[in-house]
Amino acid sequence: MKKLPIYLALVGALSISGCDGYLDRNPTDQLSADVFWQTKSDFDNALTAAYGSLQGDLYTFGAPNWDALTDNGYGQHNYWGSNGIVQGNIFPSSGGYISSIYSTAYQGIARVNIFLDKLETYEGTDIDATTKSQYQGEAKFIRGFFYFQLYMAYGSVPLVTQPLNLEDQFQAKNTSEEVFEQVKSDLTEAISQLQDDPYYNSGGHSVKSSAQALLLRALMYNAYDNSGEAVISVLEEAKLLATDLMDGQYSLVDDVESVFRTGSQEGNEEIIFSVKFLAPDNATAMDQWFGDWLVVSPLQNLVDDFEYEDGMAFGESPMTDLDNPYENRDPRLLQTIFVDYVDWGGGNEHRPSNNRPTGFGVKKFLTPELIPYGYSTRSEQDWVMLRYADVLLMYAELENELSGPTTNVYNAINEVRERSNMPNIPAGISQEEMRESIRHERRIELAFEGLRYYDLKRWKIAEEVLNNVDDGVIPYHFEERFYQWPLPQSEVDKSNGVLEQNPDY
Repeated sequence: MKKLPIYLALVGALSISGCDGYLDRNPTDQLSADVFWQTKSDFDNALTAAYGSLQGDLYTFGAPNWDALTDNGYGQHNYWGSNGIVQGNIFPSSGGYISSIYSTAYQGIARVNIFLDKLETYEGTDIDATTKSQYQGEAKFIRGFFYFQLYMAYGSVPLVTQPLNLEDQFQAKNTSEEVFEQVKSDLTEAISQLQDDPYYNSGGHSVKSSAQALLLRALMYNAYDNSGEAVISVLEEAKLLATDLMDGQYSLVDDVESVFRTGSQEGNEEIIFSVKFLAPDNATAMDQWFGDWLVVSPLQNLVDDFEYEDGMAFGESPMTDLDNPYENRDPRLLQTIFVDYVDWGGGNEHRPSNNRPTGFGVKKFLTPELIPYGYSTRSEQDWVMLRYADVLLMYAELENELSGPTTNVYNAINEVRERSNMPNIPAGISQEEMRESIRHERRIELAFEGLRYYDLKRWKIAEEVLNNVDDGVIPYHFEERFYQWPLPQSEVDKSNGVLEQNPDY
């Protein structure tokens, strides 16, 4: 079976989406708890609905738009208020990303909380102890993901791990430290409960390595203090996870494009977790968004950051040819970005219907077979949330911070570069030079996978980088307080004074 099916099943008669104050009481057009939660099949459907909460476009086919908040791209359609964030117009009433991360995360958390609560009290004999533990691990993986999104966006938010009711629907904030501990707790428990099979054999279910990779990402986000200095204890903890993930269960595939193409994602040994889709009923607008509408337009400075085949920079390499600027470049440049229009060769072309504000578009996730891209296009490529190339680069980063540019650091980063036929990092460079090489490699290899914004924030260089973008379509402005966003004012207003706004807002 190609995909994990998504059933938007009822997951409880009383369901409050986190702390947002909404209560649905036995709607007449849906199942009630009295007739649901009676069999293993009900729990299977409810767990799949919990996975379905990951399908939100913020976290899947819309994730490339996160790079429109960075030096990588521009979002001409201002999806989720990206242009306001870029310009520093970040307020509690902003809406867009500011409100959507909060609401979607708590909706997913509510599904998980109800599922775990019902599973804990289920007495049916059709769910044995092993299956129950597996279900709990999968649910905690999902909840850990959502609390990680909340932590990265806001820091301090309410911790809700049980279904809410009318009496306790308004919840006060926990500290950011407590929120991060909940992320760690959920993912650590998931690691202990999930199967130790590789993800590519799991039929779309999260596995032990999926939780390990997500916890590794969470630890790396927390691995630098407010001045950008490495926190050794966190890096040492992260190293244990990275080392486990590099034990041979996963590998880089020869063709990096296959990671993102439908038809080559099932059984792909680089993918550690993905969010599943299946056309026509469970399709996305990915090809239309990026191939026709140009929802995200790469900036020239990113294009220039792709090296030449000799490993030297644009303008420094003897291969530099201003008349043919895209020839002899890192192959990932034209795998990631198209110039003016999409060209797959052999006349298989698509000329976007929308403007090209920078002259470039995102090619990385497009499907050659679906041209022409438009309203009738039904995209079904899975969204790859965790992959082995990211693990290798996180390992190179943490090992360099712990021990300097050791052989292990070179091996990890060079493995990623060699896959794209790029030369090895020069021997004998300093720790600082290697740090810059690793950060450059993350920008190139992981472009438009929705990680750049949080990379800049976790390294504490967002001000330095974003305030110096000089080729943006709109002006950039980043302040120190933006490392944590305000809570949505609508949530504060309806909490009866229980929920306090974040400082500086």
